[in-house]
Amino acid sequence: MIAARAPDRRLLDDGRATRAMRWIMAIMLFLTVLAAALGLATWAATRALDSDLAGRLTVQIVEGDAAVRDRSVAAIIAALRPRPEVRAAAEVDRARLAQLLEPWLGEAGLDADLPMPAMIDVDLTTPAAAAAIERLVRGIAPQARIDAHAQWLAPVRGFIATLALLAGGLVVLVASATTLVVLLAARSGLDTHRDTIEVLHMLGSTDVQVARLFQRRIAIDTLLGGAVGTLLAVAFLIFIGSQIDRLGAEIVGGVTLRPADWAILAMMPLGFTLMATIAARMTVLGALGRRL
Repeated sequence: MIAARAPDRRLLDDGRATRAMRWIMAIMLFLTVLAAALGLATWAATRALDSDLAGRLTVQIVEGDAAVRDRSVAAIIAALRPRPEVRAAAEVDRARLAQLLEPWLGEAGLDADLPMPAMIDVDLTTPAAAAAIERLVRGIAPQARIDAHAQWLAPVRGFIATLALLAGGLVVLVASATTLVVLLAARSGLDTHRDTIEVLHMLGSTDVQVARLFQRRIAIDTLLGGAVGTLLAVAFLIFIGSQIDRLGAEIVGGVTLRPADWAILAMMPLGFTLMATIAARMTVLGALGRRL
């Protein structure tokens, strides 16, 4: 239905206006695909954070006596590992911990005689077990500190979720603006081709047949312009993705698009074409009906 016969295309094809319509649609789809990609990627990152951090705890043993500290660590690990709600429990490598602290303490602060806290990473099968695990750990080492990863990363998670909602709002806003552009283009076309439409009516054409001419023209412009805008947006996203990969940051690296997300972005020109076609049809039929 999108493809029209050559006489139909010439009938309502106003060259300069058609080119302008295609460029407008290209710009609209470019912005929409970028906003949709941001929303999909940040929403996926939010889900990944929820999945990775919801059941993870860090137990910190701060004890000046190294022997007491080591016994507490061994007792906690021995008590946690057999429990069914604990997927894994392991002490953080001391050398790795020292490397992490070196930028703040310097080499002098990592002297072997100075006490260093021990840390245990705990991975739970369910976040609901966190309270029971905390009671168990404090029963063994009352001085232990227990940090839930989801708690201290909650601001990051909230910020990413806000970005996802903002991106979704932008998609709706641009789609609404695109619909208004289609309405204006259809009304302008009706005014421009008023005489031609009257001749078509005298020849026996119905309002539905006239509306089909407009919706074909707008559908073709939307599809061609949208395809160009989508290709440019995808190229830009690939470039941004390569820059993110070079950063090597875990949090930023989680903001990626899955194959299903790319499929959604690829279908957006078709979705906008369908939306523009329906809007054009309703506008033309409504306007022609009021003139009768």
